[in-house]
Amino acid sequence: MKTVFRYALTRSRGQIIGWGISLALLAVLVVPFYDAFKDQQQQLTDLLNTFPKEIIAFFGDVNDMFSPEGYLSVNFFLYLPLILGVFVILGGSGLLVADEENGTLDLILAHPVSRTALFAGRLAAFVTALLAILVITWVGLVVPIGASSIQVTWSEAALPFFSLFGVLMLFGTMALLLSMILPSRKLAASVAGLVLVASFFITSLAGIIRNLKEVSKLSPISYYQNSAAIQGLNIGWLVGLLAVSAIFIGLAGWLFQKRDIRVVGEGSWRLPLRKKKGAA
Repeated sequence: MKTVFRYALTRSRGQIIGWGISLALLAVLVVPFYDAFKDQQQQLTDLLNTFPKEIIAFFGDVNDMFSPEGYLSVNFFLYLPLILGVFVILGGSGLLVADEENGTLDLILAHPVSRTALFAGRLAAFVTALLAILVITWVGLVVPIGASSIQVTWSEAALPFFSLFGVLMLFGTMALLLSMILPSRKLAASVAGLVLVASFFITSLAGIIRNLKEVSKLSPISYYQNSAAIQGLNIGWLVGLLAVSAIFIGLAGWLFQKRDIRVVGEGSWRLPLRKKKGAA
C-alpha cells in the first residue's frame, strides 16, 4: 500500500502545485481589495439597492457583504466548491477507472498487489493531494490578511477549509462510486458534475424560491458553511458530510473487489439481450 500511495501521490505533484498555487494567488489578489471595498460601502450599498431583490438574495444580505466574513464569502469561498469540484470529480472518477480504460489496470493487478491495497493507496493519495491543495490555498489567504484590516486569525481562517474539505470529499467519493457503477469515467464525471452544479444553484436559489427550501435540505452544498465557519465550525455538518463520504468509499471498495477488470476501453450497461425467435 505504501508503494501505491507514494507512486500515486508523486503522479499528483503537478496537480497539487497547479491547483494550490492558482487558488493561493486568487486569495492574494482578493484580500488586499477589502479595504477599498469597505471604504466604498455607502456608494456600493446604494448601487446594490438598485438591483432586483432576487439577485441580491442569491448572494445574501447586502450589509453582510461588507464584513470580513461576508467579503471573503462573496469574493472567495462561495465558488470554491465549484472550482475545486472539478479537481475532485475528475480525480475521483479516474482514481481506478482511468487506468482500466487505457488498458494498464490489469497489468498493475498482475503484480503482487491486492485490490484492497491498490484501492486504499490511491484513495489515501487522493485525499492527501486534496489536503495539500487546501493548505497551499489557506497559506495564500492568511499571508495577505496580516497586511489588511481583516481581523481574522490564521486558525479562524482555516475553519472554512474544513467545511470545504467535507463537501469536496463527498463529491469526490461520489464520482468514485459512480465510476464503479456507470460504463465510463466520462459518464461518471458528468453525472457527479451535474449533481454538484445542481446542488450549488438549488442552495443559492433557496433564498429566493420558497419551494426550494425543503429540497435544499438534500443538497450537500447546503451544509457547506463558507466563511460563516470563521464564527464557529458546525461539527455536526462536517461529520455528516464525512460519514456520507465514508459510505460512498465503502460501496466503491466493495464494488471494486467484485469488478471484472476490462482490458481496455469504456464499458457498457451490460443489459441482458433477448434472444430472437428461432435462435439456437
